[in-house]
Amino acid sequence: MDDTPDASPPTTKHVAISGNIGAGKTALTEVLGEYYDWHTVFEEVDDNPYLNDFYNDMRRWSFNLQVFFLSQRFEQLQRIGEMDQSVVQDRSIYEDAHIFARNLYEMGHMSGRDYRNYTDLFSIMTTHLEPPSLLIYLRASVPTLVNHIQKRGREFESTIRIDYLERLQGHYEEWIESYDRGPKLIIDVDELDFVGEETDRRAVLNQIESRLFGLFPDE
Repeated sequence: MDDTPDASPPTTKHVAISGNIGAGKTALTEVLGEYYDWHTVFEEVDDNPYLNDFYNDMRRWSFNLQVFFLSQRFEQLQRIGEMDQSVVQDRSIYEDAHIFARNLYEMGHMSGRDYRNYTDLFSIMTTHLEPPSLLIYLRASVPTLVNHIQKRGREFESTIRIDYLERLQGHYEEWIESYDRGPKLIIDVDELDFVGEETDRRAVLNQIESRLFGLFPDE
């Protein structure tokens, strides 16, 4: 009889991809899902009932949109927590509150009453959630974001203003600097094409593997 103990099963990972609109979150989610054979979780963009209305009238639809995203993301994370396989997720729940809802409130598109209601709900939800094994922030300049947005040609994004992207960018940089819920990795993507260029894709994967599977993943 072989008394050699069975090898421990591999620890599952939950990787969340964060970044501004057009930074490449969906593309990297697809790359990681295919490369590692991980389950992929995406934002509901095409089926979102508020996006078109929101971009045409932010003040009217901001609270509705943000609550939709928050509930969607919370449900996703509950499902992720029940999975026995690794997962890569397109956008984290933290961005909903610290970036988008905050920005809408500061721009006057969300009332103080709605914003307080939203942040209270966010705080309650996140106390019941485990942070991701790794948060990846895709840092891209506004010109790069605009180029990516134009290339993918989503009609509802055609009315996004440059100053809106710039405000989001400022909030992103502030948020990622203070993020302390778990390991994080910042990848500058202005000069990278991890979809079309094998060398760039390998460089990105090497960075991610070092943080996930290296000797000192939490540093």
